[in-house]
Amino acid sequence: MSELYIPLDVHVGRVSRALGLLDRNQNDRKSVEALTEVLRGFNPIDPVRYDYALFGIGEMGLDLTNLK
Repeated sequence: MSELYIPLDVHVGRVSRALGLLDRNQNDRKSVEALTEVLRGFNPIDPVRYDYALFGIGEMGLDLTNLK
């Protein structure tokens, strides 16, 4: 689990940027690596455990512009 990378789709990317977890604007390999590294800081054993939460928040369609 510790070697997995977060799946980065439009929802996970949008929520991660709104929460300040990701600075890059592109949803590319560098963004996957950057976000996974941040999440490893929260949980080095299972950094992708946050995937469902980030995706679910994004899927809800909430306005996240005022989170920072």
